[in-house]
Amino acid sequence: MRAIVCKEFKSPAMLAISTLDDPVPAANEVLIQVKATGLGYVDALTVAGLYQIKPTLPFIPGNEISGVVIQTGAAVKHLRIGQRVLAMPRNGGLAELICLNENSCTPIPEVLSHESAAGFLVNYCTAYHGLTHCGKLQPRELVLILGASGGVGVAAIDIAKALGAEVIAAASSQKKRDACLALGADHVIDYSKEDWRADLQKVLAGRPLNVVYDPVGGDYAEPALRSLGPDGRFLVVGFATGEIPKVPLNLALLKRCAIIGVNWGGFVAANPNEMRPVLTTLLQWIAEGRLHPAAGETMPLQKAGSAMMKMLNRQAIGKMVVTMNDELKT
Repeated sequence: MRAIVCKEFKSPAMLAISTLDDPVPAANEVLIQVKATGLGYVDALTVAGLYQIKPTLPFIPGNEISGVVIQTGAAVKHLRIGQRVLAMPRNGGLAELICLNENSCTPIPEVLSHESAAGFLVNYCTAYHGLTHCGKLQPRELVLILGASGGVGVAAIDIAKALGAEVIAAASSQKKRDACLALGADHVIDYSKEDWRADLQKVLAGRPLNVVYDPVGGDYAEPALRSLGPDGRFLVVGFATGEIPKVPLNLALLKRCAIIGVNWGGFVAANPNEMRPVLTTLLQWIAEGRLHPAAGETMPLQKAGSAMMKMLNRQAIGKMVVTMNDELKT
């Protein structure tokens, strides 16, 4: 099979395709022909050696996949050959084949394409967990989403609208802001401007800002925190700028607001039984038309490194998805 193998921590632009032996499923595993793999900012950071957790080299990047079951182990009971599934392996997603325990796979509803399914799992579960469990977002509340045009932000827009909130999307270019409006945001602001808080206050028009969803960090965090109303919730999702902000904690005291870390992966690791109810809810909302997950830009396997570089350079709009050819290369 073909696969992208990271052999040393360096720029994702240097990634290339390797040829490996096809994996063989164990008794409780299924062999999946991967159709699409969703990429996140963490994937790019990990390959570059810039992430706080470094996997053992060599490894195949990619932890969000969708595909078709093409072989089942002797003890598999719930999946069948030909079934469309999505899964979140620890790694190994950027390959034409992968073996996974059947319990880690979820059937894909017919309304989802493979590309949409591959880009759905991490971002949507994170947004749902962050906005409901952590942020307690209520209908008609105002939520500011930073970096709203990226894969994380797009999922947050979709979830927030499904919850009945009013969404203010912050993005740095007109193209990105137009994309946010097309995806359902009620308002957009240019947070690359020095005085972007003034534009935010115009949108708020005297109303309190209830929630900030921040996957960006850096210099954007403190102005967003200062913009929160009383009893507001500041959700720390990530640091796409590469800079971890240091905010004065007296702001939380004076504003009577909460600063909450959103770590879906850590939450699920500590509470593994919480994964299935969240995923069931999200898939039900998709079937009901309340959510509209879609792949952003798609690239073929040989351009996986280029896809990661677009994320590192903050050029991506929506979720980056790598697709495989229909026929396996040998």
